[in-house]
Amino acid sequence: MEEQINSSEQEMNETDNSSAVENGHEETQEDHINTPLDSTQESNQNLNQNPEGEVAEEELDLVAQLQTDLAHTKDALLRKAAELENVRKRVQKERISLFEDARIQALQDILPIAEDMNRTLEASATTEIDSSFLQGVQMVADKFKQLFERYGVETISETNVPFNVDLHDAMLRQPASDSSIPSNTVLQVLESGYKIGTRVIKHAKVIVSE
Repeated sequence: MEEQINSSEQEMNETDNSSAVENGHEETQEDHINTPLDSTQESNQNLNQNPEGEVAEEELDLVAQLQTDLAHTKDALLRKAAELENVRKRVQKERISLFEDARIQALQDILPIAEDMNRTLEASATTEIDSSFLQGVQMVADKFKQLFERYGVETISETNVPFNVDLHDAMLRQPASDSSIPSNTVLQVLESGYKIGTRVIKHAKVIVSE
């Protein structure tokens, strides 16, 4: 009887052990199945996150490149604007210079006629000239004078001033009548000179002290 009971207990233990082995094997398989799934999910999440990071980095690089290009373009435009302004100023200066040269050339051509008119008026003081003719000469001389005034022509006719090679042509040197007059002083103006501003259009012909 006891042998039968022991045999029954042994069979029950073997049955429990078999169940335990089967259960352990199933759990191991479940763990084995779950593990790859979890890794796959993490990989998918990483794949889903990486493109967004790469796109954001590419956008930052693109923005930086655009800012650099904009700065270069702005600098180039500023340089071109400065060059154009310099060209405009240079052209304007050249235009004014050409106008001044043309005006001075015209005045230089007119000056001999005006001077002849003035000599005629000076000679009329000691010569008998028809009054109507003299009046006509005076009118022409006055028109020349008005023309010179309008264009800012100034006469160089001062005496007792230092001789200046930029204003005078020394035709003769002689001792001064007054010992107090220093050397290289304009004693007499033989022919008046003319200037516009600081630009001389005709030098005055003078006598200078020794």
